[in-house]
Amino acid sequence: MARFTLPRDIYHGKGALAELKNLKGKKALICVGGGSMKRNGFLQKAEDYLKEAGFEVKLLEGIESDPSVETVEKGAAVMEEFKPDWIVAMGGGSPIDAAKAMWIKYEYPDITFEQMCKVFGIPELRHKAHFCAITSTSGTGTEVTAFSIITDYKKGIKYPIADFEITPDVAIVDPELAETMPQKLVAHTGMDALTHAIEAYVSTANCDYTDALALYAMKLIKRDLVNSYNGDMEAREHMHNAQCLAGMAFSNALLGIVHSLAHKTGAAFADKGAHIIHGAANAMYLPKVIAFNAKDATAKSRYAYIADYLELGGASEGEKVNSLIKFCRGLNDDLKIPHGIKFYGADSYPTEQGFVEESVFLERKHDIAANAILDACTGSNPRQPSQEEMEKVLSACYYDTDVDF
Repeated sequence: MARFTLPRDIYHGKGALAELKNLKGKKALICVGGGSMKRNGFLQKAEDYLKEAGFEVKLLEGIESDPSVETVEKGAAVMEEFKPDWIVAMGGGSPIDAAKAMWIKYEYPDITFEQMCKVFGIPELRHKAHFCAITSTSGTGTEVTAFSIITDYKKGIKYPIADFEITPDVAIVDPELAETMPQKLVAHTGMDALTHAIEAYVSTANCDYTDALALYAMKLIKRDLVNSYNGDMEAREHMHNAQCLAGMAFSNALLGIVHSLAHKTGAAFADKGAHIIHGAANAMYLPKVIAFNAKDATAKSRYAYIADYLELGGASEGEKVNSLIKFCRGLNDDLKIPHGIKFYGADSYPTEQGFVEESVFLERKHDIAANAILDACTGSNPRQPSQEEMEKVLSACYYDTDVDF
């Protein structure tokens, strides 16, 4: 038996933010990030809609990108003091993920972060509050998922919290919020969405329900991502839907080692001033993981089906897999994303996120691979890697090389 869980209600299309007027409750805490929602007027709109619905509203602002364990603790303390019956998280993946973890801690003050990270081990929520997620980026899908990603900066590791209990009650997918995304964010979140769809489709937990969502998300992404990146707002609207479809797929089918590696490399070099943005990590790692997984016959067949569905070409299954890899790499080129960690932050791809020195990578490769094997996403990958194999994949991700897997 399998389970398929989504938010009770998903409101989508331009103007969907106004649905906040129809929530029922007394106190709402709005959790937001670094300020784009305020600058563009969406935070004020949300606050006004909730007040129109009769809520007392409090703001929890300034949630950072890749939120920390400490941020979760502080936010839960604010919730405990204010006692909201609705938590409204709006923005990109970070404030929504942080708010999900805060919600757990609010409902169960004595729970530890380690207990939160027990896969599908969260106790029953909604004794104190319900949860509404409003996404402003077209990639994470967290407004419809059973996942939250929180970073322990002391360990330099991102941890996925996974449980259907944290699937939001209400998701609002209003494309007007995505129109203000910077171009680089469009690129990174778009490749995150593609990775979600592909990994969900080849996951060992895939099913008929998730396959339909994943495949159509891929078709929309193929058609609309580059156009959205280049400023086409109709394409941007379609991408906002595509990432949500991909989110619904992977929330139920789970993911694979592209995400395991992205989780474990994202903050692994933070002490050296280098941070690998999640979507960029997925974009760089996806072609290498496809090559690794394609050694499994079932995964190879499913990758080939993706190539057929997207009309990428190829006669044999092997040729079709190669066409899928070529397609993913081509998107990286179109979106100005490098093909390996070595080039991320280098002259060919300048970024404020810092550069990962080869010596530092080699020093930490073993531990990163070991942590990736233990990541929650590895269990549903179609091919289970050994320590040596994971290190080979990781090296290919750094140098952008082909490895005999």
